[in-house]
Amino acid sequence: MLQALYLCTTMTEKILILDFGSQYTQLIARSIRELNIYCEIKPCLQPVQWDDTVKGIILSGSPFSVNEPNAPTVDIAAMAAKVPVLGVCYGAQLMAKNFGGEVAKSNIREYGRAFMVHDNKEEKALFDISPRSQVWMSHSDTIVRMPEGFEIIAQTDSIPVAAFKCDTRTPFPMVGFQFHPEVTHSLEGKTMLRNFLVHICGCKQDWTPAAFVQETVEKIKAQVGDKKVVMALSGGVDSTVAAELIHKAIGSNLYCIFVDNGLLRKDEFETVLDSYKHMGLNVKGVNAKDLFYGELAGVSDPEKKRKIIGRLFIEVFQQEATLLQNISFLGQGTIYPDVIESVSVNGPSVTIKSHHNVGGLPEKMNMGLVEPLRFLFKDEVRRVGREIGISEIFLGRHPFPGPGLAIRILGEITADKVAMLQEADSIYIEGLREHGLYDKVWQAGTILLPVQSVGVMGDERTYEFTVALRAVTSVDGMTADWAHLPYEFLAQMSNDIINKVKGINRVVYDISSKPPATIEWE
Repeated sequence: MLQALYLCTTMTEKILILDFGSQYTQLIARSIRELNIYCEIKPCLQPVQWDDTVKGIILSGSPFSVNEPNAPTVDIAAMAAKVPVLGVCYGAQLMAKNFGGEVAKSNIREYGRAFMVHDNKEEKALFDISPRSQVWMSHSDTIVRMPEGFEIIAQTDSIPVAAFKCDTRTPFPMVGFQFHPEVTHSLEGKTMLRNFLVHICGCKQDWTPAAFVQETVEKIKAQVGDKKVVMALSGGVDSTVAAELIHKAIGSNLYCIFVDNGLLRKDEFETVLDSYKHMGLNVKGVNAKDLFYGELAGVSDPEKKRKIIGRLFIEVFQQEATLLQNISFLGQGTIYPDVIESVSVNGPSVTIKSHHNVGGLPEKMNMGLVEPLRFLFKDEVRRVGREIGISEIFLGRHPFPGPGLAIRILGEITADKVAMLQEADSIYIEGLREHGLYDKVWQAGTILLPVQSVGVMGDERTYEFTVALRAVTSVDGMTADWAHLPYEFLAQMSNDIINKVKGINRVVYDISSKPPATIEWE
């Protein structure tokens, strides 16, 4: 197989975040990206790949205690011999322990807001914030004895070591925060991160959408040359932006395939296909509804449905791709949350989703892999899309799952159920647009439940299906809160769906957040 195209190698500078399993690790990455500094999350036990672009390392928090026998550890001294290192919570405690300090259970556990006090005169390069600043704590262990050569530079009312530094024991500085600067409740946390990255690591803050586009296009040109790329489009933001970047690099040598699996939203296949052609993309639409409906008949298990849809998509895509001549590369719209949720501190994570674009097709098709968005979060993808002039028709679309409406129909898939859900979903989505609510939520959709209940319409009793409306607010989909839509709007949607969609007589609204729930129901 040809080498996959990973854009991290083109960056002029980057920060590595070593993930020890913290729920906040991706927030560190997001905070750094928002400072126009490129960063990557790596499992802590994976060897560091050193090159001249690495400007610093951040050690994340962790659900482990540093004193547990199986607690993950790394050679911090070896890292600080090359670049500055910042330890956050567990990372700070690990740093202290590795250099001879003592970490123990704290008599006072700190969870939530605390006030950090520091001497700003001495640490302006790092802090440059209010003398008494609110920070977010989440730890039961604490540093009770500092290693030799380490200096305490901040405290809270509860603990003597809120932050420390060491400039003497390694060639590059080491800094530790027992709080979480990446969490919004640390009111000046982003300032502290910026100061570490800019003043101590020497980052230039020059990673912008324009710079990303330029570097990415040049990298694709160098990698692909005059060879051909085939890519499946979904109509979503990710695949559309990825396709346009590849198209900018290689022009007509990009061949796109848009498969209608019968599980798209109402009229989506026709409207999206038309939009793609207006963008100048070379796109072939394939109607495979009957094939998908046939194989999904009688299948209720959600994972089996996903696997059938994934297998059929690969088969249809392969069949169409084999009609093309001399294809060397496969393009995909994989984004960073897909990658993050597919690895963990100890290797492969528990499967959260089985419909990510991570892997799958390349192994079956023996092609090189082009994933221009692999290291971008969803909002970054949208910013890149705007930079290259993609229409808001695509950029403003809510995320839509790969298996489509199949995971929004709980139970068996039939053409009648799909048609019913498409109509209900269309009413809901258009209602959100008409009331100015669509752009205020991150994702919305309608779920057809395997529940029939008694209703009354006129003088007749009905026994029909229930749909659940779902709308969430989020930044990247890794966490989400339910959207507080107006009651009047929800009442209107319920009335419109029940009156206009035959087969539905009850509408409910999902007020679960992620976690513990997921955004999708299956």
